[in-house]
Amino acid sequence: MVNFGILIILTIILYGVLGSIFIMHLNIYDSIYYTIITIATVGYGDITPITPLEKIFTVTLILAGVGLLAYILTFIISSVTENLQNRRSGRIMAKRLAEMENHYVLCGFGRVGLSVFEELKKRNQKVIIVDMDEKATEDIEEDENIVVYNANATEDKTIKKLNIDKSLGVIIATGNDVDNLFMVLSIRELYKDAWIITRASKKENYKRLKHAGADKIISPEASGGVDLYFAAVEPNLVYVTQRHGIDFLEREFEILKKHDCHLENIEYHFPGVRTPVTRTIGVLDEEERNHFIDRVKNNPDVRESLDIMYKTVNGVHSHWISGPDKDHIDMVVEELEEEGSVLGVNLEFKEINEFTKQFKE
Repeated sequence: MVNFGILIILTIILYGVLGSIFIMHLNIYDSIYYTIITIATVGYGDITPITPLEKIFTVTLILAGVGLLAYILTFIISSVTENLQNRRSGRIMAKRLAEMENHYVLCGFGRVGLSVFEELKKRNQKVIIVDMDEKATEDIEEDENIVVYNANATEDKTIKKLNIDKSLGVIIATGNDVDNLFMVLSIRELYKDAWIITRASKKENYKRLKHAGADKIISPEASGGVDLYFAAVEPNLVYVTQRHGIDFLEREFEILKKHDCHLENIEYHFPGVRTPVTRTIGVLDEEERNHFIDRVKNNPDVRESLDIMYKTVNGVHSHWISGPDKDHIDMVVEELEEEGSVLGVNLEFKEINEFTKQFKE
């Protein structure tokens, strides 16, 4: 745009100077002088067009000058306006980023980044998405829990704006291991205590990423983007072992819903068997929860089969529970303890096995 404007200005000046020489019959110095005062619409009257051709030339030069001044004025106004808008939007973005707490930072929004984002969104987690490609993130609906920041996450100035010291973790999901390595190094240098999860596209880069400071390295090509999410939330997951029957399920779901937490799975523990029978649950919306409870209450076949499973393990089972942050999860555990269903938190196999033996007897 600037180069095009300069070209127009030079073209008009050249037209004025050549016209003044060949039409007005002025020397080079007077031609430059006449061109400038005519373009500027000053016109001192010391040089006056006489012939019709001279008058036509002068009129065209004046019109070109008026157009040029209008162009320059428009350019100045648009530049100032754009600059003010950029500054304003920059301040708004800086404020939104600074206000984020207990959030996840997701670097890279390709196929894997999208998969991780969907898991975070389903669980109402706060997230800052960082990606240079505005087109990749244009369909994301931002709200108080979701901030899109189109910037280069390999730069320190970008990393410093992401409030990582108040985050729950950083998830690096780009497909470029070199960029991922650079981000891990930069983040670990700036934030010693950050929980960093990174994607690795090539197996030979695992050690490099680990030495750079990554807490967890995941290969989505082998395990899927969901594993990146679970690795990221690992510090905010709790493993709760309980003992109750099927009639307590409705109350359990009420407590989880109250604190916006989720049962990620259920593990049924059989006496003496190290590996539990596991069933993935994940995020259930209200309709799915109600449907499940309704079937347990009113469908005899479902109730009988589930009751047999619970009796077989003497009611002893465990869950991985996830939530927005540790405080919400702690409140869930506290209420479950008040209900008398909790046997322990983060128990080892040996401890759980003692319970299965005890209740079997």
